[in-house]
Amino acid sequence: MKTRERILECALALFNQQGEPNVPTLEIANELGISPGNLYYHFHGKEPLILGLFERFQAELAPLLDPPADARLDAEDYWLFLHLIVERMAHYRFLFQDLSNLAGRLPKLARGISHWLNALKRTLASLLARLKAENQLVSDTQALGQLVEQITLTLLFSLDYQRILGSQGESRLVVYQVMMLVAPHLTADSRFAAEHLAQRYLQS
Repeated sequence: MKTRERILECALALFNQQGEPNVPTLEIANELGISPGNLYYHFHGKEPLILGLFERFQAELAPLLDPPADARLDAEDYWLFLHLIVERMAHYRFLFQDLSNLAGRLPKLARGISHWLNALKRTLASLLARLKAENQLVSDTQALGQLVEQITLTLLFSLDYQRILGSQGESRLVVYQVMMLVAPHLTADSRFAAEHLAQRYLQS
């Protein structure tokens, strides 16, 4: 693994464990056994390091947020999509532990987060529209717009809410919460299947 990637991996682990504000770049260098100058050669301070991690987060999620328009999805594929999104967010959880403060300090990150959120909401809206076209979902356009906002808020803050309550932040609980948000908007058969699968997530 190249030094740049090793620095990103180490920084991600320390930021997730301790919170980004509590980790100076010197600690990252010491953890890796490299000189501060070597770290500075790759990242001129903490801001480029955070932005590098965010860029990697975006790249890993890009295939999920731009699925082929003609892709045929089974019912469980929708929930797998959510699970994969939450897993990536959990892997980069430091970004969401104090999002408003982090974005306030780093305007470039704030713009990136805003663009990413817009892409996420477009994808969610598209997936819900597919469900409606397949006659699995019955809500009107306004209700679906509100549902997209509720799902987005849950994805953004549920892991951190769990952490505040003293748990590790489990992806399966976030997926369960989102499924239970969507379930009331589904037709009877689809709602029964979603609620059954949601219970399996909760118990796994």
